[in-house]
Amino acid sequence: MTDATGDSIWIRLMPVTFVLLWSTGFIGAKFGLPYAEPFTLLFYRMLLTLLCLGGLILILKPLWPRSWKQAVHLGVTGLLVHGAYLGGVFYAIEAGMPAGLTALVVGLQPLLTGMTMVLLLNERLTGRVWLGLLMGLAGVILVLAEKLEPGSAGLFAGFPLWAVLCAVAALFGISMGTLYQKRFCGATDLLTGTFIQYCAAATLFGILAVSLETMVVDWTPQLIFALAWLVLVLSLGAIGLLMALIKRGASAQVASLFYLVTPVTALEAWLLFDERLGWMAAAGTAIAVSGVYLVMTQKKPEAPAAPGEGR
Repeated sequence: MTDATGDSIWIRLMPVTFVLLWSTGFIGAKFGLPYAEPFTLLFYRMLLTLLCLGGLILILKPLWPRSWKQAVHLGVTGLLVHGAYLGGVFYAIEAGMPAGLTALVVGLQPLLTGMTMVLLLNERLTGRVWLGLLMGLAGVILVLAEKLEPGSAGLFAGFPLWAVLCAVAALFGISMGTLYQKRFCGATDLLTGTFIQYCAAATLFGILAVSLETMVVDWTPQLIFALAWLVLVLSLGAIGLLMALIKRGASAQVASLFYLVTPVTALEAWLLFDERLGWMAAAGTAIAVSGVYLVMTQKKPEAPAAPGEGR
């Protein structure tokens, strides 16, 4: 059932569902990394995801890209959105960087996306959008500031600097990949496009795993559960929603959703691990949600009337 604008209830729920699914990625990584090295874990994740997608493609028989050029664009998106982002996040967490701080670095994506659109794509953002992005950033900082220990040597205490660089690489990967997907891959089929993206990411992770890691895996029930969750919920569910949202929405609106990931992850940690939220984290969550609301409810400018049309 659709309303006057043709938007279904499911389409309205897509952003909320995406945030809920995407926020579990950090938890899934923490569950799986004790039993496999980062690139090895990601390589197996990509292979299992490709098997699932391949089965769906055989059943549904969707259209493939019309040219090799389009396939290359999809491969580049895969290397950025999946390769750089997932590789950076997993290696940062493996190196000891707290998942919350990793999420904070990646949570800067909306500001980076906004500045990139202004500098490279000549896209104008309204004051309302900039206010929403800044409110989101302030909210994320408040949520994570509560977890910092007084008298700590600083944000980098307990883990090496290269872990931060990995998180920054993840930030640039997801930011540039989102913009690249929006600009060059909007006309491709979602299922076959995602398959090509994961092929590129699997190739990258396979090369890095063979070159840099032992590829030894301890196949415990916890690892199997984490891998199944990462494949079915994250690689298929959340990534599919991300690509669909990029195809439907403005770049800044899609990017603003990532501001909600850190507060939601904090809530999940409270429910699963009894990590309690204080007043500062609660206030930060409210500010972040308000900022995302400002961006998501920004109306697109109306197209100018064609010559001869009445007002």
